[in-house]
Amino acid sequence: WAPAGSKVSLLSSTHSSFRNSVTSRCHQRGCKTMLCHSHNERPPPAEFSSERGSSRSANPRRNSPVCWECSGVTAHLVGGEHVSQKWMYGGLDSNVLLQYLAWVTYPVVLITFSAGFTQILAPQAVGSGIPEMKTILRGVVLKEYLTFKTFVAKVIGLTCALGSGMPLGKEGPFVHIASLCAALLSKFMSLFGGIYENESRNIEMLAAACAVGVGCCFAAPIGGVLFSIEVTSTFFAVRNYWRGFFAATFSAFIFRVLAVWNRDEETITALFKTRFRLDFPFDLQELPAFAVIGIASGFGGALFVYFNRLIVQFIRKQKTINRFLMKKRLLYPALVTLLISTLTFPPGFGQFMAGKLTQKESLVTLLDNRTWAKQGIAEEFDYIGHSQAWKHPQVNVFVTLVLFIVMKFWMSALATTIPVPCGAFMPVFVIGAAFGRLVGESMAAWFPDGIHTDGNIYPIVPGGYAVVGAAALSGAVTHTVSTAVIVFELTGQISHILPVMIAVILANAVAQSLQPSLYDSIIRIKKLPYLPELGWGHHEKYNIRVEDIMVRDVRYITLNCSYRELHEVLLSGHLKTLALVESADSMILLGSIERSQLQALLTQQLGRPRRLEFLRQRALNARKSQEGAPQEPVQKANQEVRFQVCVCVCVCIAEWEEQQLDEPVNFNNCKIDPAPFQLVERTSLHKTHTIFSLLGLDHAYVTSIGRLIGVVSLKELRKAIEGSVTVKGVKVRPPLASFRDSGTSSSETEATELHKLWDRHRNLTLPGEHRPSDSEDNKSQ
Repeated sequence: WAPAGSKVSLLSSTHSSFRNSVTSRCHQRGCKTMLCHSHNERPPPAEFSSERGSSRSANPRRNSPVCWECSGVTAHLVGGEHVSQKWMYGGLDSNVLLQYLAWVTYPVVLITFSAGFTQILAPQAVGSGIPEMKTILRGVVLKEYLTFKTFVAKVIGLTCALGSGMPLGKEGPFVHIASLCAALLSKFMSLFGGIYENESRNIEMLAAACAVGVGCCFAAPIGGVLFSIEVTSTFFAVRNYWRGFFAATFSAFIFRVLAVWNRDEETITALFKTRFRLDFPFDLQELPAFAVIGIASGFGGALFVYFNRLIVQFIRKQKTINRFLMKKRLLYPALVTLLISTLTFPPGFGQFMAGKLTQKESLVTLLDNRTWAKQGIAEEFDYIGHSQAWKHPQVNVFVTLVLFIVMKFWMSALATTIPVPCGAFMPVFVIGAAFGRLVGESMAAWFPDGIHTDGNIYPIVPGGYAVVGAAALSGAVTHTVSTAVIVFELTGQISHILPVMIAVILANAVAQSLQPSLYDSIIRIKKLPYLPELGWGHHEKYNIRVEDIMVRDVRYITLNCSYRELHEVLLSGHLKTLALVESADSMILLGSIERSQLQALLTQQLGRPRRLEFLRQRALNARKSQEGAPQEPVQKANQEVRFQVCVCVCVCIAEWEEQQLDEPVNFNNCKIDPAPFQLVERTSLHKTHTIFSLLGLDHAYVTSIGRLIGVVSLKELRKAIEGSVTVKGVKVRPPLASFRDSGTSSSETEATELHKLWDRHRNLTLPGEHRPSDSEDNKSQ
């Protein structure tokens, strides 16, 4: 038997003998065979049925089989690719050069095809997907991002990218695919009416879909919900909480049931099941080592984000290279894939860094609870299976782990810049596990007899250190704490909950003080309209106020404006909404009007129906004036009259348009928002950031005693936040805030203006309103 989608049935009937030879060669190299398994080993689980981490997913959101079918197609295609690759690589063991060509050709071809197909069909499918979903959930509309074309490009591109064997992840693309399924299902169900016609429901479904994506990826429903909340939301609606758990639980359940149905597992179990001892998993004396892992992972996560952003910025700043790569779009992914494949070639440099192992195989061996070597001596490394890849005759285990961490670190940072559907969570997770394993093996070498406690000896468990390192580094890169919960669900054990939480918290504290998260970094690189977080520990940002960052040149329309003025305002910009004020002198803000409403007013005033009505009325008046006049049957004269009438009509229409443009605008049939979001001029930056984040605002008007004095949008707020945080490479805060004395205020001037406004309204009486006299007041008393 073999995993589904591996095309074994096509090979077993005609090539059984050759299949057995390929299988034995793969076992000798420590490779994951797709044909048969000896030594009582099980085939790889369904979610990793291809080499280097290809994946399947299931999304039962709204009882839809879309994601199940996508996972089956993905596994089938990737399985076929790797059967062919192993057949070629295993059959060419007599010639190293041909083996190298077989090892390099497949990744280059698959990555090139993925990049080209995605670029042609839907460029929006490139990358992770979580940064864009974070922007969409905030209320920003990204065109062509949740369409069927993007769905097809994402699935096919991700299949080829994972099948290539590059250090790429799948978590972000799975979140995007789940969101695409939710959006397409909502659009389909809206045809039948009901709650699906309400567009506000789409955000709630997308929030649940993000949890489904993570749940399908790791079979971790609890960690998936928490992780999706942390990476996509600043303020989360509690009403979506149980919906996310409902969808993620069923998606993870069906995801693992598929593995049992394909006979990859006997029952539903953890994805990377560990067998750490439960009676005494770790000693208190090991907590400093776990804390060191957390702190070092924080620095490593910040360095990963910085290095990833540095690569992208370097390519963009080099104009010559940028122009060349823009013309040859497939050259960059091909060169990066060629470089990484060459360095991981097993007979070459890959033998010093376990290059033959896939991401899944590497993680399984790193989480092993047995110690590889007490003193790092190769002779003491007595293990079979995939752990053989970490053994080298001339190099000890520690050197192999160090080379693996260093090489995979920059390879993953470089590979995630390839324009294909991919993520970075899984490569970072594996690197963190390798770093934790290195610390664990070092502790085992320093304490070969174990930790002595109360007369008992407890040996060091390096696999527990690997679990802590994986959670800490992935949490540092993504700025999340829920990676600890994901690790517990992945391993099926919660014995190391205290070390994992300590390491993750320390890693987050260090990483957040140095760099933004990987997703926020991608948002800045792509210049997506998203509001960054305020840095903590910088008190000077509280001195910045809205009046320092607002735009004072506001586009507005007055209540008594003409259609000509309205037309000029619409031509002067492309704002979605315009402020409505009482007059240009008072500037009292009355509300806001959408651009579509104003365009409808102009169309109604100068549109084709009004013109036809004018011409019809003009013709009727002309006919009445010419009644009783004899008609002369002169053809030439009539033709000349028609020509003169046409010229006269054009002139009359132009005159009529000028008259219509000079008329005042009638706002009676226009939808006006009487209460647009407003901020007073002395609102602090911190409060403004909170309001924008909580309400999902794009812009807000700034008023002073009801008068419109400016407008602030996401652009100005983002610049102010980046300028207020005094870290390396950012701007200083605005000069107005620097020279302002926060201790003084213009309270007397404000009080005078308030008294004037109050006196003005006291003297005004609404129609039909009776103002009581002083005598009446005395009588009432």
